Amino acid sequence: MPESQSPGGGDSSEEAEAEVGAAVQEDDDQELFPTLMMELPPATHTKVTSCKYLTSCVEHTACPPPRFPEFAVIGRSNVGKSSLINMITNSKRLAHVSKEPGKTRCINHFLINDMWYLVDLPGYGFARVGQEQRSTFDTFTKDYFTSRKNLVMVFQLVDSTVPPQKVDLEYSSWLTDNGVPFAIVFTKTDKRKKGISRSMSAKESNMVSFKRELLKDFEYLPPSIATSAENGSGKREMLHFIGGLRAAYENAAQAKKGAQAKGR
Repeated sequence: MPESQSPGGGDSSEEAEAEVGAAVQEDDDQELFPTLMMELPPATHTKVTSCKYLTSCVEHTACPPPRFPEFAVIGRSNVGKSSLINMITNSKRLAHVSKEPGKTRCINHFLINDMWYLVDLPGYGFARVGQEQRSTFDTFTKDYFTSRKNLVMVFQLVDSTVPPQKVDLEYSSWLTDNGVPFAIVFTKTDKRKKGISRSMSAKESNMVSFKRELLKDFEYLPPSIATSAENGSGKREMLHFIGGLRAAYENAAQAKKGAQAKGR
């Protein structure tokens, strides 16, 4: 990845016109990481009051009309994607939670609060499907990322209970190289291996290790949020982040309309 290109750039960030800067962020183990910081307007409508399934498709051209800002969720199969979606939407059944990894096989759109789209995408990596079908998932998902003009942010889910995985790191690099705005969402942070003390767990945290691995190629880290669908941690942070990004997107859209009206 070229150093001049930073995670989270691209067409959608231009639409949102959010001011992006860099800062040094302190992690739980006191290690310092250079992290992209987004100057967003105050978050609004951060409580989910309604959510409904809209449609499923395998081509970005078949997605719902881009009337609202869009937030997509992707991650390695079995990362806890459905559980996280259900957590942030206050629903137990919006996204199907399966014991068999790789059950999401379409671009699934949900409308939240009649104000923004939440998109559930097929997992990458292990899934009980053939290579040809995995390649199909990968193709239409990446076509969606690079073509969907109202896509504001991709949440890449990373399992905090396992060491950094090559497939996750490669996907982060692909998103950056293709100018797709994204944030890392660590899942299952309530779990830790038996016999490991909290201090040792923090020092040798898989989350910290993942950030270190990213910094081997990244100049700055994308924003990150630690979550647990089991105890609800990180839910408020995610919804406030979405609320700020949505407000920035809407402000930019209004400004664009005003500029067009003046030009007539």
